[in-house]
Amino acid sequence: MATILLLAPLVGALICGLGWRLIGERPAQIIATALLFLSGVLAWIIFFTFSGEPQQIQVLRWIESGSLVADWAIRLDRLTAVMLVVVTTVSALVHLYSFGYMAHDENFDEKRESYRPRFFAYLSFFTFAMLALVTADNLVQMFFGWEGVGLASYLLIGFYFRKPTANAAAMKAFIVNRVGDFGFTLGMLALFFLTDSVSFSVIFDQAAVLGETRLSFLWADWNAANLVAFLLFVGAMGKSAQLFLHTWLPDAMEGPTPVSALIHAATMVTAGVFLVARMSPLMEYADATMAFVTAIGAATAFFAATVGLVQNDIKRVIAYSTCSQLGYMFVAAGVGVYSVAIFHLFTHAFFKAMLFLGAGSVIHGMHHEQDMRNYGGLRHKFPKTFWAMMIGTLAITGVGIPLTHYGFAGFVSKDAIIESSFAAGSGYAFWLLVIAAGMTSFYSWRLMFMTFFGAPRGSRKTHDHAHESPSNMTIPLGVLAIGAILAGVIWYEPFFGSEEAVEAWFGPAIFMAEDNHVLHDAHYVPAWVKLSPFIAMLIGLGLAWLMYIRRPDLPGKLAENQWPLYQFLLNKWYFDEIYDYVFVRPAKGLGRLLWKRGDGSVIDGTINGIAMGLVPLLTRLAGRAQSGYLFHYAFVMVIGIALVVTWFTMTGGAN
Repeated sequence: MATILLLAPLVGALICGLGWRLIGERPAQIIATALLFLSGVLAWIIFFTFSGEPQQIQVLRWIESGSLVADWAIRLDRLTAVMLVVVTTVSALVHLYSFGYMAHDENFDEKRESYRPRFFAYLSFFTFAMLALVTADNLVQMFFGWEGVGLASYLLIGFYFRKPTANAAAMKAFIVNRVGDFGFTLGMLALFFLTDSVSFSVIFDQAAVLGETRLSFLWADWNAANLVAFLLFVGAMGKSAQLFLHTWLPDAMEGPTPVSALIHAATMVTAGVFLVARMSPLMEYADATMAFVTAIGAATAFFAATVGLVQNDIKRVIAYSTCSQLGYMFVAAGVGVYSVAIFHLFTHAFFKAMLFLGAGSVIHGMHHEQDMRNYGGLRHKFPKTFWAMMIGTLAITGVGIPLTHYGFAGFVSKDAIIESSFAAGSGYAFWLLVIAAGMTSFYSWRLMFMTFFGAPRGSRKTHDHAHESPSNMTIPLGVLAIGAILAGVIWYEPFFGSEEAVEAWFGPAIFMAEDNHVLHDAHYVPAWVKLSPFIAMLIGLGLAWLMYIRRPDLPGKLAENQWPLYQFLLNKWYFDEIYDYVFVRPAKGLGRLLWKRGDGSVIDGTINGIAMGLVPLLTRLAGRAQSGYLFHYAFVMVIGIALVVTWFTMTGGAN
């Protein structure tokens, strides 16, 4: 069953990519989508029937070289089961949604080229690569899936290959992720050096030993567990767009909206969180690295929330929201409550996919207008989309009954992270997350108010022709809405219940050291701590209502009065400009130097000099020697004989 689940998307990708000319566009798309739904059904069956006892399912013998053995095998445990549900469910719904969204695309001429099979092939390959990652039984297999989603994201982000901005965004995502992947590669090599294996079972068995081992690296001695955990987290920073390696994520909006939902909600960006949770037996012995994970996660949550406050592109607002929510997940993992990190990953997949697909529905109905300043009053034009996005907003902002675990999905899982950060004693993370929760509420309700309320803005013609999306786009929204409402309440106990309940449900899939009591202590934090994210949510809602419903003139006045701060946030803290000055321009300058001076002057100059200068000169000299007079040739022969005799005389003849 697990093998079929893993390979079905790959078969769909091959059919859409190579076989669509034989069976036709539409059948290829239907088959690929049906195979994804098959994987989704099998994932839910595994999720509900899995006993919790880890299993290893051998698929094939793969790599054997000396002591390096990396078979292709499926590691099936509770962590894998959760990720299978998340990946296949969202991916299947995105496939269905894409039937409507990609039905007509102004970026392609349907009479001259066929783009839909290619798009569905990329989607299916992306899903296969992600499934390969989450089912991996060793680091090499995980790295294959890790790089596979990187390749697929490059293809999907740059799907509109005639748009320079799309090509630039695809390159940016690919290059930034290579920086993180270099850290992942070093961590993988270090683990093989230390344990003589890439198998998770062997590595986890030796985790305690690694916690006491010293390793020389960059002319210094390091604790092996801390060093390896840090290197692996660098890989996670790139893939999950954490601060300093986050710059590719907003630009990924250049791809079609279904791509945004797939990348941002359930697959690529959550791979880093999954990696940290998977490596929990090692992470528990890497205290310094886990403190760093917590710090980066909290800073990312705050940073992305501040930028989301002022964005006007509807997809970019949700993209920065994703970046911020990933920061929450890493804080949970950093303080040692891995189950809560996966809990938020699980609930986030439902409401974030719904928000992205809802935004895509609005963009589709508004003839690809993405600027919220040209929206307004659309709730009657998009009634189904409106209610879906309303549910998603209630979920992401954390609406629920205070001091209980009854509420929308984000209320349960996000509050669990905030309470855990306080219980772990990280006041820095706690306050940054609470502030980020208030800003999340503000920009989420700002999006709703600017899009669906108030008077219509922008082109009157666009508003007059705005329409609700077809059923193949709204049905996925309805399915995801169910998860956004119920996922937190139903699965509260297995993810954030008592230590016994969490341990019984996850089994060995997640490891918490004996001195890790954060999960237990999080249930006994003061009431004001539990109420703080709810109060922050209400403040954000109130400010958004005041500024975009009651007094819509206030945002413009505030931006004018606080112009430097507004520009700072609008330009994303100037990270792109700084990186351009520090890294991009010097790299381009070095490239031009090597091109003009190295390749042009030295290499080409040398070759051209020999070919056009030295060779003709020697040719002319040799030509002069061919005079045609016999006495010249006889003279040369006599000189040659004299030189030979002289040589033999001076060297002793026989020698």
